[in-house]
Amino acid sequence: MITLYSFRRCPYAMRARMALRYAEVAVDIVEVSLKAKPAEMLALSSKGTVPVLNTGDQVIDESLEIMRWAVAQNDPQDWLLKDDPQGQAQITALIEENDQAFKVHLNRYKYAERYPEQPMEVYRAEGEAFLRKLDELLQGREYLLADHPSLADVALMPFIRQFAHVDREWFAQTPHRRLQAWLQRFLESELFTSVMKK
Repeated sequence: MITLYSFRRCPYAMRARMALRYAEVAVDIVEVSLKAKPAEMLALSSKGTVPVLNTGDQVIDESLEIMRWAVAQNDPQDWLLKDDPQGQAQITALIEENDQAFKVHLNRYKYAERYPEQPMEVYRAEGEAFLRKLDELLQGREYLLADHPSLADVALMPFIRQFAHVDREWFAQTPHRRLQAWLQRFLESELFTSVMKK
């Protein structure tokens, strides 16, 4: 049996679960309490962070690698943009920018009291530059890189959701209308709602 150790509200776990669901991989999900991590998870991965996937043949403890493993099993909507080398390069670049730079701004914005060096608005403005870039990518289409979701859309969505939810009123009044609609489509999608069910 394939097992995923997960924490529902963690954006990394969220994107791994969405990819596994999309690829129709039968998986046993163990919901982890971050205060009491199960010994069997720690035995598989000493990092002690979710998600951790045990396929039986291998242990994968990076969310992006779990996503890539899942879509390698089954990719019905072509999330990997397999016939588009430029699109593939863009997937990699966007996810890297999200995971390396935007995630830092998101953490500082969300937990601004832990980073008193700057006012919250400064961290928000740093993160908003990425929102602006994504909104421009959505010009003339519903998804970031194609007319259908790609790995980049699903890998970024949980983090954009988190950023938007820090101050929903602020996000709602931004000029990023295409990005707002993109996020809403995902939030209402069967893919997202199914992985968020308790």
